[in-house]
Amino acid sequence: MRRELAIEFSRVTEAAALAGYKWLGRGDKNTADGAAVNAMRIMLNQVNIDGTIVIGEGEIDEAPMLFIGEKVGTGLGDAVDIAVDPIEGTRMTAMGQANALAVLAVGDKGCFLNAPDMYMEKLIVGPSAKGSIDLNLSLEANLHNVAAALNKPLSELTVTILAKPRHDETIAEMQKLGVRVFAIPDGDVAASILTCMPDSEVDVLYGIGGAPEGVVSAAVIRALDGDMQGRLLARHDVKGDSEENRRIGEQELARCAAMGIEAGKALRLDEMARSDNVIFSATGITKGDLLEGISRKGNIATTETLLIRGKSRTIRRIQSIHYLDRKDPDVQAHIL
Repeated sequence: MRRELAIEFSRVTEAAALAGYKWLGRGDKNTADGAAVNAMRIMLNQVNIDGTIVIGEGEIDEAPMLFIGEKVGTGLGDAVDIAVDPIEGTRMTAMGQANALAVLAVGDKGCFLNAPDMYMEKLIVGPSAKGSIDLNLSLEANLHNVAAALNKPLSELTVTILAKPRHDETIAEMQKLGVRVFAIPDGDVAASILTCMPDSEVDVLYGIGGAPEGVVSAAVIRALDGDMQGRLLARHDVKGDSEENRRIGEQELARCAAMGIEAGKALRLDEMARSDNVIFSATGITKGDLLEGISRKGNIATTETLLIRGKSRTIRRIQSIHYLDRKDPDVQAHIL
């Protein structure tokens, strides 16, 4: 991919973040997400790429825009696959909570795992612990192996995990081992990136979250030379074996089979993101551990964006000041 595309993609996540911010704290996560989706799509269609959405808002019959398989861009230039999460943390945006982001990952054609929208078990570490993880082993064995790779005792290991009821026993198990656990309400893409940032104290991300977010995480972890394994899980294996969960879970397993993906198999990083020729952009909506949130006074807004180019392993933090009334009229409709 042309390196000048990176700044274009930062403009895409900035627009999505600004659109989501308009609905900050208003309790309506669906409207916030819809605004971000619209703004992101408008900006993507101005970029000189022949793009295909491979991780998006759902299947074509589930989402009006940014659905899986949708073509975006002008149709000129690089042929790329795109994974999007217009708001990573819709609930956090709706409730005015920390760590909400607008996220985009772009890679060469065929780069990303075409994961169905289901659950994924994820284990992620930074470059210093690369090669030390294996989802076929127990969590305890993995934590010991990561600690050994980092040359530190378990008592100094820091693990981030989503604070969900499904993780209560896992959190207790890790704390019993003496591991320091940061339980966060949402936002495992941001947390996964922190495992690879030099100034972060997070060593490991573990837990069960969304598979689409897992592929986005894989893209940026590959770009940052970290390591990750994932395992696709059916709904009834995560949420309980009710009739409804079993019905949905069987549909997920059938979709995996149709796509040639083996659910329950430990997937390596290079099976989820097949190249480090990736561009990743994330713009903060609310202040978080990774990025500052948007501040706005009248029609002037300030954003912070993390822009990563995997091929050169360049990490940029971009602070931008936006005069919102000077934006493209189509975008203005979603941010003003």
